[in-house]
Amino acid sequence: MPQFIDTRALNDDARNAAAREAALQQVSWPRNLAPATVSYTSHGHVALVGPAEAIGPAARALADSELASLTLVATRHAARNTVADIPGAHAVACAAPQLAGHLGAFHLTARDGGESLARATIGRDHFDAVLDLGTPPLLGHDLPPPGYYRVGTRAGTDMPLADALAALRECVGDFEKPRYFQIDSDLCAHAGRGQTGCTRCLEVCPADAISSLKQEIVIDPFRCHGAGSCTSVCPTGAIRYALPAPESLDAYIARLLATYHAEGGETAVVRFLDQEAHGAETDTTAGHVLDIPLEEIGAAGLDHWLGALARGAGEVRVVLRDDLPPSLARLVRDQYAQARALLEALGHDTRRLTLIADGDTAARDALPILTPLAGRLEGERPTAKREALNAVLDFLAAHATPAEARVTMPEGAPFGTLAIDADHCTLCMACVAVCPTRALSTAGDTPSLHFQESACVQCGLCESACPEQVIQLEPGFLATPEARHRVETVKEEAPFECISCGKAFATASTIASIKEKLAAHPYFAGDAIKRLEMCEDCRVKDIWHDLARDPNAQLKV
Repeated sequence: MPQFIDTRALNDDARNAAAREAALQQVSWPRNLAPATVSYTSHGHVALVGPAEAIGPAARALADSELASLTLVATRHAARNTVADIPGAHAVACAAPQLAGHLGAFHLTARDGGESLARATIGRDHFDAVLDLGTPPLLGHDLPPPGYYRVGTRAGTDMPLADALAALRECVGDFEKPRYFQIDSDLCAHAGRGQTGCTRCLEVCPADAISSLKQEIVIDPFRCHGAGSCTSVCPTGAIRYALPAPESLDAYIARLLATYHAEGGETAVVRFLDQEAHGAETDTTAGHVLDIPLEEIGAAGLDHWLGALARGAGEVRVVLRDDLPPSLARLVRDQYAQARALLEALGHDTRRLTLIADGDTAARDALPILTPLAGRLEGERPTAKREALNAVLDFLAAHATPAEARVTMPEGAPFGTLAIDADHCTLCMACVAVCPTRALSTAGDTPSLHFQESACVQCGLCESACPEQVIQLEPGFLATPEARHRVETVKEEAPFECISCGKAFATASTIASIKEKLAAHPYFAGDAIKRLEMCEDCRVKDIWHDLARDPNAQLKV
């Protein structure tokens, strides 16, 4: 049963605040001494795109700036008359221009693959920055690329014209930003052997900086804003946030909680929020609230939230700002729904985790109603994300009464099992070859297929790769660690031995399936069907023996 606390024990807020300050002084926020960076160079060649009546006044407002050139691209009506009184300005009409790129390298064309408007107007391959005054905008991403300024009314994504003009005046020079991510393609569950699996990062990126190139996930560092949504939804840890790394963030939370309680602080509440929200607040937070100020709120997901509970927090609160880009807000809500479903399945009070609005001081400073769990998860966080999450889930299961039956999870959650029709499985091992987490495996000399649910991220690669179509995903969470970690033998067969040399080279079910599919093929007509029961070496020898006995047979090959 959950242990409720007497809130009177927390009324000494001065003591809690002193413990918090002592913890913050003793535990340093993890920082990279020399983080990788991305560099931009802009000479100040600016394109203004939109109706002539809108881009004309904007260009006049920029006429006295240090920008290298102004090019007016009129999407409605001609713009040539509007540039007569703007020294050095260029104008062109284009009803439906197409835009791609980033600060210092924007490619604006008349259509997809069409003429470069920069080449046609200023003799360069690209523009350095773009002011978009059109409707609909050229780019609809929640977080547009650096150097692109969209003026409009979309909360959290568009900006006032005066702010955009001020930013454009400053867009000349060399600029740097952190390279927010690291990617390990070997861990990625997106694709394998021509099959497509997990697409979670592609679906959540608010900057449209992630793409699939030749079935490999590629992130454009120049367009990436470091929102962190890709790292939160990546089930295998193939995409890792770098500021800070997951292990460093987890270690910071663990040390902060341990020091706070060692200094006499009562039940701690850990609050995750982004630096913008953190910087906007005054230093009036209640003493029992420990803030985790992230580069972006998406940089920490349910593994860190639940990890904070396992490391000693009584409750966790996540700040959801009203002006977050819609895709980021959806991400946080999705992760929140999954985390609460996991807590409930593991037998914990879901009030241990709450979403609060930015500026809701009452919810922020509310006294916790639940005590921390008995004991704390010790040791360093494993590097592998799924292994780290499993350690947290196992700890939470050990401190409650988990549900015995499989629990339904929100759509898209990376938890579940596989329904495999063992009778029609041929043990071809196509599923094992594409599984990125070794949830499916084989071992020993005997042909066999094994499955471990705790490693399965429901990427679907095995389902799409199976030539017999006998694998089906079954989403859901199995809370009991023993059942979740158990390695089950799905199917096991004696090896099929070559009828010529006796070498074991396949399984009986595989040979039977191949013979059935090729029975009508002229190459295997008559006694030649026996070649399918031979290993690769004996099959070639048998073919050459036939050719030696009947040279005319070569004409049929």
